[in-house]
Amino acid sequence: MTRHAESTTLSISEAGLRAMLDTIPARLTLVDREGRHRYVNAAYCAYLRQPPDKLLGRTIREIIGEEVYARMRPDPIHRDLFERCLAGETTVWEGWLGYLEGERYVHRTYYPYRDASGAVVGVVGYSRDLTELRSSEAQYAAITAAALDCIIVFDDAGLVVEFNPTAEHSLGVTRAAAIGRHVGHFVDLPALRLLGHEAGAASGATPEWVGRRIEAEAIRADGTGFPAELAVGEVRLPSRRLFTAYLRDLTTVRQAEAEIQRQREALHENEKMAAFGSLLAGVAHELNNPLSIVMGNAMMLGEEAKELAPALIPRTDRIQAAAERCGRIVRSFLALARQNRSQVKPMEIGTAVQTALELLAYSLRGSGVMVERELPDDLPMVPCDHDQFNQVLSNLLVNARQVLEARPQPRRIRISATVEGGFVRLAVADNGPGVPEALRGQIFDPFFTTKPAGIGMGIGLAVSRSIVEVHGGTLTLEEAPGGGACFVIRLPRREAGDIAAPESATAAIVQRRQPALVLDDEAEIAALLSDMLAREGFDCEVVDSGEAALKRLAAGDYALILCDLRMPGVDGAAVFEWLSQNRPHLCARVGFVTGDTLGSASEGFLARAARPVLEKPFMPSSLRQLLAEIGASAPR
Repeated sequence: MTRHAESTTLSISEAGLRAMLDTIPARLTLVDREGRHRYVNAAYCAYLRQPPDKLLGRTIREIIGEEVYARMRPDPIHRDLFERCLAGETTVWEGWLGYLEGERYVHRTYYPYRDASGAVVGVVGYSRDLTELRSSEAQYAAITAAALDCIIVFDDAGLVVEFNPTAEHSLGVTRAAAIGRHVGHFVDLPALRLLGHEAGAASGATPEWVGRRIEAEAIRADGTGFPAELAVGEVRLPSRRLFTAYLRDLTTVRQAEAEIQRQREALHENEKMAAFGSLLAGVAHELNNPLSIVMGNAMMLGEEAKELAPALIPRTDRIQAAAERCGRIVRSFLALARQNRSQVKPMEIGTAVQTALELLAYSLRGSGVMVERELPDDLPMVPCDHDQFNQVLSNLLVNARQVLEARPQPRRIRISATVEGGFVRLAVADNGPGVPEALRGQIFDPFFTTKPAGIGMGIGLAVSRSIVEVHGGTLTLEEAPGGGACFVIRLPRREAGDIAAPESATAAIVQRRQPALVLDDEAEIAALLSDMLAREGFDCEVVDSGEAALKRLAAGDYALILCDLRMPGVDGAAVFEWLSQNRPHLCARVGFVTGDTLGSASEGFLARAARPVLEKPFMPSSLRQLLAEIGASAPR
């Protein structure tokens, strides 16, 4: 219980009143006109750490001393407030003050104290320390200012009372403009738009959307929207309740999800292509052996028919032409599935176009598409990877066919070639609807497609352009005469005189009738190779297993060794490794025969061995080319 000094002018006599004042958490004092304390409550005594009898009758300067009083800096503002209060005015001040323990944020109210006659004889001081509250507010402001999410605080009526900097940036609205507006201006959610109406939250019940994570659309100042995740919390105050909405922009999340989905689909497509390639490898291996037998025997029958039965020559020619076409189609399929490094060689545009058309002949004919060609005979060669160029040309033809399928007849594709300066220009044009102007800048972008789901991945044109650019050329979209789309490939030209003709086998091999070893587990293929080599001047020994070949190689030398790559037991790679360790001089005379180099193990071995490869089905010209390459590298 506090005590007050005896005074005839100042008197507080009711014990109950004093006890009540002692329970107030704020600091309460009564000072006379000279500033001497006439009453202090318990909170004031606790703050100064002095009992009441040490405070009453003394000024604050006398209580705390001159040095501490100077640090508190009460003048001149508080002297003015004190004088105004003695003049009969209630005064209020709030701010930071220096106290015994440091800076404190204080709210002060001064009331005039009057005697029975109404004269002001003193000042009642009411002081509250708001430092902790002020710090909490500052901390809240710092947190909301640094938050990565939009924070919007609104009341029962849906009116915004707080709007953090992230919300300003994301929604394009300043805090000043947002305060007082309805939250429905910023979040498109029916439940929030009802706030302030009869169906809103005025009933006092907690809305169902409080405490849940909801996906909604946030609205920018310009009216555009973006996907957002919304979480709302509720705070109940004595006079009202507030809602705090945390709004997170999901734009980058949605973009990342879409990109992941595109990459997942691309990976799935690659997996399908890998499986397709493995299937092709097996099919090619099984087809190439009989095709090689048909082609080789048809060629040799044709040569024999010239002397024995000239009337049979047209038939043997047709057999050979059909077999060669089958072989080119198989090789084209393999080329599409392979992932080999580029092998740039001189290429005739006309031959490349013919190969692509043969590959797609059935589908073009089935779709009722007519193909017109305008390819001059004197076009210069271009340095190019034949397989990759076939992939580009096939992709352009397939795209054109798919577009034309939905068009009425006539359906035409026109392939033309001209020379433009140092480039050969090849155009693939169709009479379809063409490419809309708005899409012309996007058609070469990866994963962009206008085809229905399941028809394409949108990577064909992007890959095609990359292939052409790697070869020093360009792939562009131009206007087609009479409408439609026209894709133009430009590749650097190469004159025929710049291309060295392959050395003939007879010039490369020093002596005729040289010994050769033919290794193939297919007896008919081995016999065909032996017959072809006999026409080139070789005496051949034929074996059908790697084990038998090693016995022959250990005993003698050969000017030429043709070895099948894939065989049961000791395969071609094992034979070559044995030669490298035991008879290394024979490695330069080895050529491999294969109907499939698609596997990564086969590719890696052939790259390391760096030996010529004869791919099945083969023609005499291909065999002669291989002999020329081996002859050029063999010791003389």
